[in-house]
Amino acid sequence: MFSYPGDMPVRFTILGSGSNGNCAYLETETTRVLIDAGFSGRQIRQRMASIGRSPEDLDGILVTHEHGDHIRGLSMIAGKLGLPVYCNRLTKEAVDESVKGALKGKIFATGSHFEVGDLGVETFSLPHDAQDPVGFLIHAPGVRVGILTDLGHATKLVTERIKTANVLVLETNHDVKMLQEDTKRPWSLKQRVMSRHGHLSNEAAANFMEGVISANLHHLFLGHLSQECNRPDLAQEVVGGRLEGIGAGHVQVRATSQREPTETLVVGE
Repeated sequence: MFSYPGDMPVRFTILGSGSNGNCAYLETETTRVLIDAGFSGRQIRQRMASIGRSPEDLDGILVTHEHGDHIRGLSMIAGKLGLPVYCNRLTKEAVDESVKGALKGKIFATGSHFEVGDLGVETFSLPHDAQDPVGFLIHAPGVRVGILTDLGHATKLVTERIKTANVLVLETNHDVKMLQEDTKRPWSLKQRVMSRHGHLSNEAAANFMEGVISANLHHLFLGHLSQECNRPDLAQEVVGGRLEGIGAGHVQVRATSQREPTETLVVGE
């Protein structure tokens, strides 16, 4: 396990991240939440079991937006267990149209701050082709965790809100050359992915990091990698290489996987 100085034990595990599913788990001494639930309920349960946890222990699920790779397991986890789902109103309306069963919504206004147990959650708007997509800066005891999984470009607002993160999950969706050479995708889809409301490329993510890097940040997880148009080693080479080049060798960079959870990051143990 990784370790990071903090006041109380906090654990953070990305249960999986990629174009076909995104889900992360955050635990403090008193609070346990998922950030998105983009795998099947069965997969989420299995992945939580692999780190010795169960959906029955959760206090809620934070949802960034309504796309299937972020909400696929909501009905099976939140619906069946009666867990609160924290999202904004437009996302809740879109979720209700796509999932079976009534979900217990805890509605927040984009740009607001709310609390879940001993977690403080800042929300801010992201440029992505969903109803009202958001990023999170989650204040846990001894650490701040930033979540930026889907955005077409980095706005000034995003840059300012995420600067104090100690841990950051950042989208590195595609390599531009691999995407352009992909023969399976129609050009219209490629344009969507590369648009200002699509997804960050490796190079775009590296450019963003140059603008937000500080002594605060110690762990960077590269997320939402396309299975067809990116590779973990390539994403890590581009972003990690850029950070080394600007003297930010203190940041540990790791690419996430669609297939399995990351090693748990432990804060304050």
